[in-house]
Amino acid sequence: MKPEADQILGLSAFQLLGTLTPLLPDSYAQGTASLIAFMMMLSAQEYGRAADIRAKENADMRALFASAAPKLRDAELQKQLKDAAQGEETSLEISALNAENYKLRRLLIALHEYVDAANDHAASREIWALLKRMADRRYLKVPGQ
Repeated sequence: MKPEADQILGLSAFQLLGTLTPLLPDSYAQGTASLIAFMMMLSAQEYGRAADIRAKENADMRALFASAAPKLRDAELQKQLKDAAQGEETSLEISALNAENYKLRRLLIALHEYVDAANDHAASREIWALLKRMADRRYLKVPGQ
């Protein structure tokens, strides 16, 4: 069996907390080691789902852009939304997915500003629903709770 990164991080965090931290001389060093172990546990949790989360977020934003674009009066924003809606992932590397996600989020902000200025409450609700789904997907569970 070849251990995956999440397993390595989890085991390392467990060893750091259970074996090494109690041997450290002062509370600052113990606190620092505990914080590092906690971050390792959260990183382990993120490892297995990172690409899936980002790909789904990108697809959801593109779908929203496709439905919103025809309703806009701003020709430039409409074109940007249509172009983004037709985009697709060129790589499943986290760095590439993040870069695309950041680009789409900036466009989502522009769309949100537009619908807010136009008092389009239905479109604003769609955007907030999308943002909630995105936040729910990224939710990290605190180990032990």
